[in-house]
Amino acid sequence: MLKWKDDYLIGVEEIDKQHEKIFEIGGRAYDLLKNDTYVDKYDKIVEVLEELKEYAIFHFKSEEEYLLSIRYKKFFSHKVEHDNFLKKVNDVDFNKIDEDQDAYLLSIIEFVINWTSEHILKNDRLFTEN
Repeated sequence: MLKWKDDYLIGVEEIDKQHEKIFEIGGRAYDLLKNDTYVDKYDKIVEVLEELKEYAIFHFKSEEEYLLSIRYKKFFSHKVEHDNFLKKVNDVDFNKIDEDQDAYLLSIIEFVINWTSEHILKNDRLFTEN
């Protein structure tokens, strides 16, 4: 499950709050996965994915502006990682969601958990350690 913990704090308040929001969206996706009251989760899955995509665009823009403001030397490689995340989210095959909604949602949740945790703990920490 995607759950926020203080280990993810990087020390830039605005970015930390945004990271926490991404975890919140991921948590709602997980709650949707575990919710057995919906017979058809398609619309809810699309809704969560759209929110994730829109918020990621906002967050990445904000983080990239911060990186430029501090003249972060690894800006371009960092931006490529953001772009790859957005590509993955943009490449969602909406037909596959309907084939097995829970399996597809689980694969998205796993991707978000792994990418977000790895990115924050390894890459975002780099620009605050300098």
